[in-house]
Amino acid sequence: MQIHFIAIGGSAMHNLALALKHKGYQITGSDDVIFEPSKSRLESKGLLPESFGWFPEKIHSNLEAIVLGMHAKVDNPELLKAQDLGVKIYSYPEFLYEQSKNKTRVVIGGSHGKTTITSMILHVLNFHNREVDYMVGAQLDGFDRMVHLTEENDFIVLEGDEYLSSPIDRRPKFHLYKPNIALLSGIAWDHINVFPTFENYVEQFKIFVDSIVNGGSITYNLEDAEVVMVVEGSENTIRKLGYTTPEYEVDNGKTLLETPEGPMPIEVFGKHNLNNLAGAKWICQNMGVDEDDFFEAIATFKGASKRLEKIAEGKTSVAYKDFAHSPSKVAATTKAVKEQYPDRRLIACLELHTYSSFNPEFLKEYKGALDAADEAVIFFLPESVAIKKLEEVTPEQISNAFKRDDLRIFTDASSFHSYVNEESYENSTLLLMSSGNYGGLDLSLLKKLMV
Repeated sequence: MQIHFIAIGGSAMHNLALALKHKGYQITGSDDVIFEPSKSRLESKGLLPESFGWFPEKIHSNLEAIVLGMHAKVDNPELLKAQDLGVKIYSYPEFLYEQSKNKTRVVIGGSHGKTTITSMILHVLNFHNREVDYMVGAQLDGFDRMVHLTEENDFIVLEGDEYLSSPIDRRPKFHLYKPNIALLSGIAWDHINVFPTFENYVEQFKIFVDSIVNGGSITYNLEDAEVVMVVEGSENTIRKLGYTTPEYEVDNGKTLLETPEGPMPIEVFGKHNLNNLAGAKWICQNMGVDEDDFFEAIATFKGASKRLEKIAEGKTSVAYKDFAHSPSKVAATTKAVKEQYPDRRLIACLELHTYSSFNPEFLKEYKGALDAADEAVIFFLPESVAIKKLEEVTPEQISNAFKRDDLRIFTDASSFHSYVNEESYENSTLLLMSSGNYGGLDLSLLKKLMV
């Protein structure tokens, strides 16, 4: 098959391109800008476009399909040419469904935890040499790509994102997968540029649950009231399997999971991650992995990329970075780190970076999110607000939203970097949270600062 990718450089898109190249397809692609690591990974497989930009001449009637990325616009010249020629155009999730419509589709959904749960499942299956197709939103140890597609594997495990499918398909991605086995981890308002009200956001998860095929199953978090309402309110003819956080304890900075064979040390920590682990266990059991085999494998799981990733450690100090940016994720991550190191001072730094986090109404959702920290810091760049064409956000608004009188707020990168690099970290934990890059902070310097 000859397939062309419009906006091939995206994290998800380039991984799909690599997977199809590995499968034996002929792949071409275009983009107006491609950053690392996508650039090097495409180049290594001969898929990096010779020039950046959009080239309608790349679109011809011999193409069997176009895969359209979210980065492209509705007036993209390559898209317009494909529409004129009548070439079949797929969104990313549509194409994944097309590749997996004859497989058992396992879809992991939720506002938070879906990358970690998907990663846990894949780690367990890989540990026991069980071959499956997959798509996950993070690079995993032991896996070459974030997407893997074959003709022969019976199962495909898909991370079910609720964001839009493509510029010309405004449906959430996870509405298109039609799962046989599904999981719903949590519901907390996000993506307000697309879902302006909480009710509208919750509706997307109702549609997801109703999209599960008849006779399928939904594994769901009983500790999330919105999830319970959505799942138990569905009239879809599916099995409903609830899960809760398992028993665990923290002993001298090590988390011990209660199992039928007694306490077992694990690499991940935090109540939210133990809750994720419970969901992953039920999905693995639905896929034929018994409980003992799950525990054996999960003991070696070190976490998904950018999720509570340890970046530096000394004798009395440690530094983590995490992808957390929405209120529920920030609160869960901050609490987890404080629980893991209760006798150390916790310095929690959050970069406000997303469209939602600069919305005055949504900002109120952050109330109490950093309460577990001994020292709470917010960093944001006013120019980021301007680029998103949003109204100015003031430090006073942020302080009022978090409801914390001692909140430290930095609005320029150099001051924030100086603060981080000049702080004393003796008997301390540093937690950096963002979906951005902290204004270009050099994280390698932290290795010298941890004592």
